Amino acid sequence: MTHYEQLFENNKKWVDAMMETDPHFFEVLNNDQKPDYLYISCSDSRVPVNEITGLMPGEVFVHRNMANLVNNIDLNVMTVINYAVVHLKVKHIVVCGHYNCGGVKAAMQPKDMGILNPWLRNIRDVYRLHHTELNAITDEHERYDRLVELNVIEQSTNIIKTAVVQKQFYQTGYPIVHGWVFDLKNGLIKDLNINFIEILNNIREIYDLTGMDSTYSEGVD
Repeated sequence: MTHYEQLFENNKKWVDAMMETDPHFFEVLNNDQKPDYLYISCSDSRVPVNEITGLMPGEVFVHRNMANLVNNIDLNVMTVINYAVVHLKVKHIVVCGHYNCGGVKAAMQPKDMGILNPWLRNIRDVYRLHHTELNAITDEHERYDRLVELNVIEQSTNIIKTAVVQKQFYQTGYPIVHGWVFDLKNGLIKDLNINFIEILNNIREIYDLTGMDSTYSEGVD
């Protein structure tokens, strides 16, 4: 484990390395941010977005919470989405879960988790929605992995339900919502290839907040 004081030494080494690569790095960094990506992930310490995607500071706007949930009454995540879409005008929103997620595992346990209960209930609701598929998986580890994936899909869908995303997409063709899972065993990202347009059109009967009658087309980048 890195000693606390070492973090400051690491910071100085990082600054020196950045300056050596680009003497104007911090001048640029000090300007307004214009990231193309909003990245919503688990708070797990093993899933650092910049490192696993190769993105530099200023290239990705990040929100993290336990088990990468998008709860419509969570003011924190809703504020982040609104700011990213309306003000930063991100082109892509990524929900990234990860296998061996402690939050998903905790939600699978039939026991009282105290203050965690209301939060974990969101994941248990995902299990309830997909219990037929999940209960058919006999291997417990594989069942956990599948719930991780289904949780990402449901949280991505929750983003698509929001008015700010629907309105911005109708006006500009962005943002597009994506679902990923990070595999701790090999460091690779799995794209779940969720069909943004299909999900958007399927939910419009109930969740359409744009006031538009037509369906969205597939012709997006």
